[in-house]
Amino acid sequence: MILLQLFWEYFKVGLFAVGGGLATYPFLKDLGERTGWFTIGELADMLAVSESTPGPIGVNMATYVGFTLKGIPGAIVATVGLITPSVIIILIIAMFLDKFRKNKYVDYAFYGIRPASTAMITSALLGLLALCLFGASSVKALIASGGVLDIKALVLFLLLFAAMNVKKLKDLHPLVFIAISAVVGIVFRFAGE
Repeated sequence: MILLQLFWEYFKVGLFAVGGGLATYPFLKDLGERTGWFTIGELADMLAVSESTPGPIGVNMATYVGFTLKGIPGAIVATVGLITPSVIIILIIAMFLDKFRKNKYVDYAFYGIRPASTAMITSALLGLLALCLFGASSVKALIASGGVLDIKALVLFLLLFAAMNVKKLKDLHPLVFIAISAVVGIVFRFAGE
């Protein structure tokens, strides 16, 4: 039964995840809250791991949750559930590609979808900032609690943000920045934060 639920829940996420992996964050947050499969902290960890491993973020996260719940069969079922809507939609679009290209209603739909996708990605960003810089589970929780800024996390964020925008450093592979962040996180934790 859990495999069927995994498929269905990730099918719904995949169906509405217009805008890519980060756009799935609000759906995954809701999924974790409804099912108890993962906490907001675990979701942030999954996002970090998914960003630092090869492959699409959403697929990596579905695979991770499925594997955590039901091993390899769970990983396969959750991943297939997530990608099935995209495959169906792509096949439908491919059948009618010429008509879709010239259809003004499709243009109008994308005009509305773009800002919605941007809003979902921005929501994910704000939620992650609240979690990473303040330890709050959401922006709403941050506002309610007043939150205490984690200075070490802010310094790391600012240093990496600046480094990624310095001409000589921004040509480095993103894995370099991820590795540096992981080492700094380990040092901060061992130092007794």
